[in-house]
Amino acid sequence: MPLALLALAIGAFGIGTTEFVIMGLLPEVAGDFGVSIPTAGWLVTGYALGVLVGAPLMTALGTRVSRKRMLMLLMGLFIAGNLLSAVAPVFGVMIAGRLVASLAHGAFFGIGAVVAADLVAPSKKAGAIALMFTGLTVANVVGVPLGTWIGQAAGWRTTFFVVAALGVVGLAGIARLVPEIPKPQGVRLRHELAAFRNVQVLLAMGMTVLGFGGVFAAITYISPMMTEVAGFADSSVTWLLVLFGLGMVGGNLLGGKLADRALMPLLYVTLGSLALVLALFTVTAHNRFAAAATVTLIGALGFAAVPPLQKRVLDQASGAPTLASAVNIGAFNLGNALAALIGGMVISAGFGWTAPNWVGAALAASALLLALLSGALERRGTAAHPVSDHPTADDPTVGHPAAEHRGGAEAAPALHR
Repeated sequence: MPLALLALAIGAFGIGTTEFVIMGLLPEVAGDFGVSIPTAGWLVTGYALGVLVGAPLMTALGTRVSRKRMLMLLMGLFIAGNLLSAVAPVFGVMIAGRLVASLAHGAFFGIGAVVAADLVAPSKKAGAIALMFTGLTVANVVGVPLGTWIGQAAGWRTTFFVVAALGVVGLAGIARLVPEIPKPQGVRLRHELAAFRNVQVLLAMGMTVLGFGGVFAAITYISPMMTEVAGFADSSVTWLLVLFGLGMVGGNLLGGKLADRALMPLLYVTLGSLALVLALFTVTAHNRFAAAATVTLIGALGFAAVPPLQKRVLDQASGAPTLASAVNIGAFNLGNALAALIGGMVISAGFGWTAPNWVGAALAASALLLALLSGALERRGTAAHPVSDHPTADDPTVGHPAAEHRGGAEAAPALHR
């Protein structure tokens, strides 16, 4: 695997750290600004909304810029947002800093996945995507606990200065290690948008929302579930989240390796197993050892589906995959937000602390049904036509001669050749 993937992973590590570390620092931030913890929670919600909006917006704005340059610009935006958060004099400025940083999130992972796939041979694309996402998963094991400790020991502002410094390292790595990959000639924003006419692209994004939503329906409420039901001490929740993060790392790497061999069967197995494990969590949550093992399994199964889902979108939107790839990153965050909302509703309705696990199981099972439908359509050959690497003049989405596009494509051979 090329060293350029290390630079992408470092950027992913910084982004993953800044996304999740705020959850452990909410009391400190709320106390500093004199707001309630629920009000400080908007720093989490605002970031998620920023990812949803920023993924398509920043990718669309970057269609005329080379992918390497766009990645560098996004890291610059990430650095600026974290510095703004670190020096924020009032709570409103802090929210603005979080929004600025979040705008880089979806587009970075979306464009980064395309670049990672282009750096290697076709048989290693999912593995390359997984290595980039390893930065995000390791952030949950190392970056978030360390950032929380730094924030509690030296002040939460120090954490954001450190995260901004990580962004500087990632930016330098991208500038030094990521090669200039020529953009496909003739591909415009309308061609990127045409990918969303492909039912297989939409099905893959539906799997992303539902499958990943299943994970976070349970994990969002892991703290009260483990303390009130399993009987863990409050201090043990951090280590349970580390176990979840370790599961994420292992599942992500294994998923990347297996997705290059049998993508759809892997999705069937991971989504089906995830639904089963989440349903069982309603029982295992009552035993400390079983609960800890289940939390690890949820992380492993949930993130084993990430590389195949991202590769599925790239494959089905081939020729113009950048926007679809970025929007699929937003779909992960949409799944998180919706699942957390529904999980909170069932708890408020009086169904108990383990009720979100049933929500997660239902969401994962729904994702499995979409995967089975996608596979059936593919086998029958009735799926909508994917975006072609070489659009023809008959394609209504193409506003230029086919010969021009073909010439551009031939002028930009894949690097692994």
